[in-house]
Amino acid sequence: MSTISERKVSASLGRSVRGTAPRVADLASTPETPRTPLQRASSSLYGSPSGNYRTEDEYVVLEVGSRFVRGGFPGESAPRCTLPFGPDRQRRVGDYRQYDPEYSQRRRRKDRGQEWGEDHELYCLDLTKVDMGLVGDKFERAIREAYTKYFLLDTKPRRITLALPPRLPHALITKILDILFKSFHAPSITLMSHPVLSTVAAGLRSALVVNIGWAETLVTAVCEYREVHEKRTLRAGKWLSEEMAKVLNAELDEDAAPGTPKADVSFEEAEEVLTRVGWCKPSSRGNRKTIYFPAREAPLLEEWEDAIETPPPTVMIPFPKHIPPTELKVALASLAKPAENILFEPEVPSNEFDDEELPIHHLVYRTLVALPVDVRRLCMSRIVITGGVADMPGLKTRILKELEVLVQLRGWDPVKTWGAGAARHEDRLRAQQRNLAMKRQKEEGRISESLDPAAAPASLPAGLQEPEIDNIDIKLANASLKKGPPLECSIGGTIRGVQTLGAWAGASLVAHQRTRGIVEIERERYLQHGLQGASRDKEVSVIPQRQSMGPGVARGAGERVSWTLGVWA
Repeated sequence: MSTISERKVSASLGRSVRGTAPRVADLASTPETPRTPLQRASSSLYGSPSGNYRTEDEYVVLEVGSRFVRGGFPGESAPRCTLPFGPDRQRRVGDYRQYDPEYSQRRRRKDRGQEWGEDHELYCLDLTKVDMGLVGDKFERAIREAYTKYFLLDTKPRRITLALPPRLPHALITKILDILFKSFHAPSITLMSHPVLSTVAAGLRSALVVNIGWAETLVTAVCEYREVHEKRTLRAGKWLSEEMAKVLNAELDEDAAPGTPKADVSFEEAEEVLTRVGWCKPSSRGNRKTIYFPAREAPLLEEWEDAIETPPPTVMIPFPKHIPPTELKVALASLAKPAENILFEPEVPSNEFDDEELPIHHLVYRTLVALPVDVRRLCMSRIVITGGVADMPGLKTRILKELEVLVQLRGWDPVKTWGAGAARHEDRLRAQQRNLAMKRQKEEGRISESLDPAAAPASLPAGLQEPEIDNIDIKLANASLKKGPPLECSIGGTIRGVQTLGAWAGASLVAHQRTRGIVEIERERYLQHGLQGASRDKEVSVIPQRQSMGPGVARGAGERVSWTLGVWA
C-alpha cells in the first residue's frame, strides 16, 4: 500500500513540474485540517466570557428614583433598562386581566383615600404613609428583572454604584442596602447624589442643578463636586400632572351633554397628555413692553395694542376610555396652563408663598442670593435643569428668562423689603440698569467713545457700580487665549444654561474611571452595624494614607478605617 501511494504522489509531482495542473481528486485525497479565514473575527458581543473578559462588568450602575429604576454598566452613555413602578408590574401569578379585551378600554379609578399617582411610586418621602415591606418587594422585583432580563450576568457578585436623591430618609436607604447586600450579595456599594452626578454628566465641576422631579423640585449649588447649598419646593411633576387632569376634566364637562356624570380623567390619561402635548409658554418680555413700579416685586406687563390677531391653534385628543368614547378638541393655549399655574404662578406676589411652595424661578433666585459671591459667579453661568419634567418644551428657556427678570429687578441684595426706602432703592437699581445698557451700546459701537457708562452717579453705592477695568486682567485673559480655549473658571457672571446627560450617565462615567466616592459601604461592616456604623464626618479624604498598623502589618493603599454617609448623614 505504501508503494502505491508513493507512486501517486510522485506522478502528481511530475505532472506539476511538467506544467500540468494536478487534478482535484488528487488534492482531495490528502487529509487537511479546516482553516478559519484570517479576515474573520468573532464578535466581542457574542464571544465567550473566557475570551472576552470585560473589567467594566465588575461594576453595575443603578439609579433609584421615586418612580423608576435605571440600570446598566460603566462606560455606557445610556442605561440598559428603565423600569417604572406601576400597577401592571405588581400583578400576582395567575392574573390575566391584561388579556381581557375590555380591560384595556376600562378607566382605572383610584381607591378612596389614595393620593394622586400613588400606585406608580416606589416610595413617598412621608414615611408615615409608606409600607416598607412593600417598598422592599417592589425594589427587589425590579432589580431581579434587570439582572436576569437585561444584564444577563452570571452569579458572580458585582460591585454597585448607586445614585440616590440627596436627603433620602435613612429608613429607605436601609431597605435598599439590605436588598442589595443580602439578596444580590454585592461586596461593596458606592453611594452618590444626583446633583453631583448631573454636574459630572454636564462636563462641569461647579453648577446650579435644578432637578424638577416627581414629588419635589430640588435646587442644589455644587462647587468643586461639593454640595454647598440647597432649597426645595413642592412644585414638581406630581402637582403638575394633577393640574393637567383638572384642565382635561373641565374641558370634557364643557363639551358633555347635560345630565351626564362629571368626567374623571385617570392618571395614565393625564400623564400621556402631559407628555405628548404639554408645553410651557415663553417669557412675555419678547413681544411686550415692561413698566416698572417701585412698590411691586414683579413687572407690570402691558400688551401691544397693534398685535395681529390669529385664530388660536387647537389639538384633537382621543379619550377611548371615556363613557362614551370621544375626541376632545382643546386649544393649545389651554395645555400650557398647568405649567403656568403650578411651576411659575406669576400673578401672585412672592411674599404670599410658603417657603416650601415657592415658584421655580423664585427658588433658583433665592438659592443664588444665598451663595457667596465667588460661588455665585460660577453657578449662575452653569445652570443645569434636569429631571422628568425638564423635557417639557419651552420650560428651560422660561426659567432662565424669568430668572433674568428677577436679577434685573432686585439685583443681588438679600434684603427683600426696604419699607420707606423702597423708592430710593428702585432709583439705584434703575441707575445701574442704565449704566449697563450704555455699556452694552458702547461695546456694540452704537454710541461714541466720549460717553463713559462706567461713571456711575454719586448716589449709587459701590456695590452696585461697575468695577474698574484692570489692564493686568486684560493681559492675563489675552495670554490664556493664546494657549487654548478659556478655562471653565473664567466663564461667569451671566445667566446661562448648560445641558446634561443625566445622573445615570454621570454615575457611569465615575464608575468607569474607577473614581472612589466619599460614601463606600463594605458588605461585612454593614451587616455588622448597619447605618449606625457610619461615622458622623460628612467628608472623608480618599488620599492613600502612609501609616502602618504595627510591625509587619501595613494598611492597603486607600483603605479606610470607617465609612460615612456623606450628605445623607
